[in-house]
Amino acid sequence: MSNEIRNGDQSEAVAAIGAIELPAKAVELGPGPLPNASVPLSLRPTPRRVLVTGATRGIGAAIAQALAGAGWHVTLAGRARAALEEVRVTLPIAEGVTHDCVELDVTDAASVTRAFAEVHAKGGALQALVNNAGAVETGPLSRLPFDTWNRMLSVNLTGVFLCTQAALAPMIAARAGRIVNIASTAGQKGYAYCTAYAAAKHGVLGLTRSLALEVAPQGIAVNAVCPGYTDTAIVRDGVARIVAATGRDEADAMATFSNASPLQRLVEPAEVAATVLWLCADAPAALTGQAMSVSGGEVMN
Repeated sequence: MSNEIRNGDQSEAVAAIGAIELPAKAVELGPGPLPNASVPLSLRPTPRRVLVTGATRGIGAAIAQALAGAGWHVTLAGRARAALEEVRVTLPIAEGVTHDCVELDVTDAASVTRAFAEVHAKGGALQALVNNAGAVETGPLSRLPFDTWNRMLSVNLTGVFLCTQAALAPMIAARAGRIVNIASTAGQKGYAYCTAYAAAKHGVLGLTRSLALEVAPQGIAVNAVCPGYTDTAIVRDGVARIVAATGRDEADAMATFSNASPLQRLVEPAEVAATVLWLCADAPAALTGQAMSVSGGEVMN
């Protein structure tokens, strides 16, 4: 699909992005106990169990690294088992902890049902779910194929619904849990040439807030994390597309992304992962229904 790129317009950064394929990057948060809240929660099994979707690279792999470093049992979920295994063998292992993988296509209801049944059969309720899987395709709405629109909603919104629904019943029975949805600043402000993706991510925030109200009495917290432009392969690919289309030098093209933030730099995957790790812990027990922007001040709310 053709993308429009305009000089001097932040929308070119969005238009330069085709599909989220993010590289794994280690997160040095180190092992250690999670903080305890004064509120008695039943999040106490050892080790705690979390499933991370879209965990083969980039932000998803960074989240898995952070949680494993804090002593969680991490289940990596994605479509390619070989890629999942490559990440799994790099995860820190606390005493008495193992990590595993499950093949799962977040757009396929049967696949999600099967995968979560397998996970629950192995160890019962998850203590946390991180819905990270996603993709982005760009282009002007006037020429956006209907299939692209449906694909963006399916991957980015319906996938969150399916995985959350599959994880929820055991959490409700346990009267405890954490659900963290990886949204985007595109769900908070929108970007030109990114209509379908932004619509889906706005939907993720609506799902997050509504579900938070629904399951709060059962001790389940539901929050979203909204990364801005992050130092991943997708941004570097976007820079290359801008250079190819406009003839600008690489540093100038990179500024299209980094200048979106008042910090004048990209977000690190480790910064997103650290936020997710905190949201999965006991301490923020009263925090639910929130959209936390990790964007260097690009979005403030």
